[in-house]
Amino acid sequence: MDFRELIAYQKAFDLSMEIFILSKSFPSDERYSLTDQMRRSSRSVCANIAEAYRKRRYVNHFISKLTDSDAENSETNVWLEFSLKCGYITPEKYSDLYSRNIEVGKIINFMINNPAKFGCTIS
Repeated sequence: MDFRELIAYQKAFDLSMEIFILSKSFPSDERYSLTDQMRRSSRSVCANIAEAYRKRRYVNHFISKLTDSDAENSETNVWLEFSLKCGYITPEKYSDLYSRNIEVGKIINFMINNPAKFGCTIS
């Protein structure tokens, strides 16, 4: 199986792409701060899931990369809240993105707690 088939990756990727498109409308003075940070952290969620899956032969590496992914997902959540409080996104859009972000976190945590289901050898 390819990492792109993982539900966590697919949902994180879709969320990251929506954040990218949405952040295009942010003020230009946010380009190198909020916009950049939010794009980087949301993309990093996906990259760390991919790395974790490639390192699944070693359960500790798998869990470590997924923990990094979970941390980046939490960071994305913070940037979403700043986007709301700064008035760059509507409460409705925030609610949608927030719940999708939480869902990604739950899936990542399921993977962390069940590495054997993802091809890790538990010794």
